[in-house]
Amino acid sequence: GSARPGTKRLPQAIVVGVKKGGTRAVLEFIRVHPDVRALGTEPHFFDRNYDRGLEWYRSLMPRTLDSQITVEKTPSYFVTKEAPRRIFNMSRDTKLIVVVRNPVTRAISDYTQTLSKKPDIPTFEGLSFRNRSLGLVDTSWNAIRIGMYAVHLQSWLQYFPLSQIHFVSGEKLITDPAGEMGKVQDFLGIKRVITDKHFYFNKTKGFPCLKKSEGGGSPRCLGKSKGRTHVQIDPEVIEQLRDFYRPYNIKFYETVGQDFRWE
Repeated sequence: GSARPGTKRLPQAIVVGVKKGGTRAVLEFIRVHPDVRALGTEPHFFDRNYDRGLEWYRSLMPRTLDSQITVEKTPSYFVTKEAPRRIFNMSRDTKLIVVVRNPVTRAISDYTQTLSKKPDIPTFEGLSFRNRSLGLVDTSWNAIRIGMYAVHLQSWLQYFPLSQIHFVSGEKLITDPAGEMGKVQDFLGIKRVITDKHFYFNKTKGFPCLKKSEGGGSPRCLGKSKGRTHVQIDPEVIEQLRDFYRPYNIKFYETVGQDFRWE
């Protein structure tokens, strides 16, 4: 077909985290907005592909009109040491979106995803603890480390003010998608176009779905890999992990001035 109008621009907003928090849902929901164009795949520029340069990164972007915002999402940025500085160097005005979720359920979801790809990995309990009887949690295991939000946030606050970082509750994204997306639209400075009318709740999936996707057509739910049934974990293990995360959660709530009610 003929070339689409518009220009490829570096993103003005990036969904930087977190893995298994609900980032795909946020991206699919926000791209319904006529003033938003989003990159469908994760470019992993600021963690894995940085050496390819900003022009390579720009070349991946969708074309936009002057009135539109370009958005990309790569949830691993949030835990990448160099990402805040690199994004700051691209543009200090970049708006950052972080979708957070109860760190314990996030870890189980993360493990469940890995298990579906590598059925031979050790048990969740085995990976979670350096010493289970002493309750020593293995913070080097990525599934545990990602949920230490307060720790990772400190790196971002060295470069960006809190006013430039918006936190989406992964839980509320499911129970009140329109409310959470309303706040995202406000943060991006665009009109509240995405409302209740856009969503219906799919009981089978346990997720809200869009009545119409970008460009109309049939309803759009997230893909088959979303909403997997989590592995059953010993309640005592969950209790130990809740205890482990509690101080980090409290520090996180205090830092961002928002209580996510994970306690």
